[in-house]
Order: sequence, then structure tokens, then C-alpha cells
Amino acid sequence: MLEAINLSKTYTSDGVDFQALKDVDIRIDDGDCLAIIGKSGSGKSTLMHLLACLDAPTAGNILVDGTDTSLLSEKKKNNLRNEKFGFVFQQFFLNGRDTVFENVVLPMRIRGISGSELSKAADEAISAVGLKDKRNKKAKDLSGGEKQRVCIARALVGKPQVIFADEPTGNLDSATGAAVEDMLFGLNRDKGITLVIVTHDPDLAQRCKRSVEMKDGQIVAGGAV
Repeated sequence: MLEAINLSKTYTSDGVDFQALKDVDIRIDDGDCLAIIGKSGSGKSTLMHLLACLDAPTAGNILVDGTDTSLLSEKKKNNLRNEKFGFVFQQFFLNGRDTVFENVVLPMRIRGISGSELSKAADEAISAVGLKDKRNKKAKDLSGGEKQRVCIARALVGKPQVIFADEPTGNLDSATGAAVEDMLFGLNRDKGITLVIVTHDPDLAQRCKRSVEMKDGQIVAGGAV
């Protein structure tokens, strides 16, 4: 469903080039549960951003359900990302002044959905992460674990095929982090949502069905299947 072919990414800063990815090949199938591991600077977050169409490669191709994303307009890429992908990051990226409901419905508002369909989808997602009683509470008044559950609900609301999680438990204590992990793996197991987790935590990586290890912008273990 997701495939990277000869993927490379070079950043330029002050006239100096830095190659963050070098000729990476990887395939991620429907229902997969993949950990991308490696030390800081290994290229793991860059790979995730490219796979999720949050950035464009310098060279190579990314295929989503067989479609080469380089052939898509920016509008179509935005639509693809909004309809097929959900995101959970280490930083919560919530609007603290808005309610849980308003934070969760943001992807659907971007998609142009309103009215009863929007409310129903949001309420289902909020209930799925156990925050029904916090629906109208402002995000700034939530605990760290509750904020991350709002992020998961926001990722879920559009019924994505893939959830990308970048260090999703990095800002949480161990007990809360374990609960968030259980929630993510439950979505993969029970709903068949493909889960791609970027992490430097070996214990979290071991819970995934498979993992790829990155070093110096290349996959050194794992890879295409």
C-alpha cells in the first residue's frame, strides 16, 4: 500500500548539502505494524515525513496504493494525506483554547465536512479513546496522557488507512505511555489500521510486527518485504 523506491532526501543549509536519506527502498502493506528505529540523525523521521507526503523527496518515488505521489498536484497530495493518513506526534499540536471536540474535528473541517456527519464521527473517535466525559473541556486543562489521547482521536476521526506516530510516548510517564501504546496497537489489531511508529525505544519497537533500523540515512536492517 505504501512503497518507497530509491528514495533520497538532501537538505541545503548555508550552501552546504546534507544527505538525510540515501536510496531507501521499503514497502508497507495494509494492516502492517512497523517500527522505524535508529539514533538521532539516522534519517528515521525524514523517512516518515516523506512516506506521509509531508515533504517531497529529492530523488526517488513514493507510491500510495500504486499511485506515484510525484504525479499529484499539491491539492491532490493534501487531499490524499487528509483522507488516508492520521498523525500522532511527540508534541501534541493542540489548540489549548479549543475544546477536545474542536481539536478532534479539525481534519474533517479541512476536508469540508460539517453538520451531523462531523459530530457523529468526532463523538465516535472521542469515545474510542475514553474521553467522552471530556468532550467540551479545553485542551489546556487536560493532562499529558489525555492530550495524547485527543491526538489519537484526531488521527482516527477521518477513518485513516495509516497512522504515523513519531515518538508518540516521548513526553509521557511510563504508565501513561504504556496506555497510549496499548491504544495504538489495539487500533492496528482490531481495526486493521496500518501503524508506522518512529522511535528510539527498543521496547516499543519490539511490540511491532517488524522493524527497520536506520543509520546515516540508510536502512541497515529490515527493509523491503
